[in-house]
Amino acid sequence: MYIVQIASECAPVIKAGGLGDVVYGLSRELEIRGHGVEIILPKYDCMRYDHIWGLHEAYRDLQVPWYGAAIPCDVYCGWVHGRQCFFIEPRSGDNFFNRGCYYGCDDDNMRFAFFSKAALEFLLRTNKRPDVIHCHDWQTGLIPVMLFEIYKHHGMEYQRVCYTIHNFKHQGIAGANVLQATGLNNESYYFDYSRLRDNFNPFALNFMKGGIVYSNFVTTVSPHHAWEAHQGDCGYGLGHTLHEHQHKFSGLLNGIDYNVWNPEIDHYIPFSYSPEDIDNKIKNKKALREKLWLRHVNQPIIAYIGRLDQQKGVHLVHHALYYALHRQAQFVLLGSATERGINDWFWHEKHYLDHNPDCHLEIGFNEELSHLIYAGADMIVVPSNYEPCGLTQMIGLRYGTVPIVRGVGGLVSTVFDRDYDNHQPPEKRNGYVFYQTDNQALESAMDRAIGLWHYYPKEFRKLTLQGMEYDYSWNHPGKDYVSIYEHIRH
Repeated sequence: MYIVQIASECAPVIKAGGLGDVVYGLSRELEIRGHGVEIILPKYDCMRYDHIWGLHEAYRDLQVPWYGAAIPCDVYCGWVHGRQCFFIEPRSGDNFFNRGCYYGCDDDNMRFAFFSKAALEFLLRTNKRPDVIHCHDWQTGLIPVMLFEIYKHHGMEYQRVCYTIHNFKHQGIAGANVLQATGLNNESYYFDYSRLRDNFNPFALNFMKGGIVYSNFVTTVSPHHAWEAHQGDCGYGLGHTLHEHQHKFSGLLNGIDYNVWNPEIDHYIPFSYSPEDIDNKIKNKKALREKLWLRHVNQPIIAYIGRLDQQKGVHLVHHALYYALHRQAQFVLLGSATERGINDWFWHEKHYLDHNPDCHLEIGFNEELSHLIYAGADMIVVPSNYEPCGLTQMIGLRYGTVPIVRGVGGLVSTVFDRDYDNHQPPEKRNGYVFYQTDNQALESAMDRAIGLWHYYPKEFRKLTLQGMEYDYSWNHPGKDYVSIYEHIRH
């Protein structure tokens, strides 16, 4: 099959979160399976150009219809670690992608509406006719809409769309002006509740809803999160739309790239290891302590790696830090805050704890250090309020770092409680799970993990090895996505 991925991110050249990892990892897996894959992305001024090989102009003067006129674009082609990518650069006073950031502008909805239009125009003008167009998140929600309502009538009637939602919280809200800009025009038609009208604001159009209504298949990034979005409040108002289209909606767990996250070949860690020589993990623990000036003591290291924001359960991250110190454990944090208040809070904690030999707070993100933390820590805490898939716990399992997670989204699809899981036999359990959002729930799970480490070291080691046996590579989701593509083609 010939597949085109259209997204606002692709790791490592454009990465703000897990979306970038998925676009790259899935594309690579599809190519391994023998399919042709191309990726279409915006050409941001601030992306990592050092990760692009052979960047060259592929199409000059692509005229993209916009507000009844046209904006000229140049399209560049280059290879990102083996994946062929096309980067769209508009030549316009709007400066859509020369903002020094990927997201966070007041006109994000129009920036990505334009990108979606330009991507389709590029496919049309270059006679690229993929079997499947795979779009991601709200930024590309208008692609299936425009494909069905406009481009189908210009020779693209056989293209099928798979639409993956990574985060229901951000849906892409716009007014009627987006219809004039993109050439969809017909206000009364698109403001119909069964099409693009937002489920709660009759004067707004919802990009993500358009993606759900118009695509041939919709996925989200774990089976449990699909249920939460459909039946619970994790759909952020789109539950009814998902119900209407449930025949084409399912959850597929993301994978992680075992070429990047693998302690057997990881060049960021001083000592490689596998389940057969797990003792080398202890050497990485020593190296982590030396790097972060932690004292060498017979205690477990508990880690947190990730954003510091409300989604990630930041109040519980804070509590985990102090509870670990209270329970004879060390704590290492690596994360950056998205809000100023949270940033100030954790910088205050960092200064307060600066001379404590049992903890280290690294505010910001450091890819190399994250690998060493995964390799050196004994446990990793993931107390998210909601977590569509979550990569942290899957990476932790691969590195023999026992996850302590809140039972939501992809966390509950990948981590099975050592003591209480009813669906897995004891030899298949791999971590600790708690369900409430209060401190006591987190403490009970941490208690059990720390207690096992201190008093039953052989049992803890066994739990570590059971976690390492899980395969959360792209192998299974790759196969599932190919099945979906085959299904919507016929």
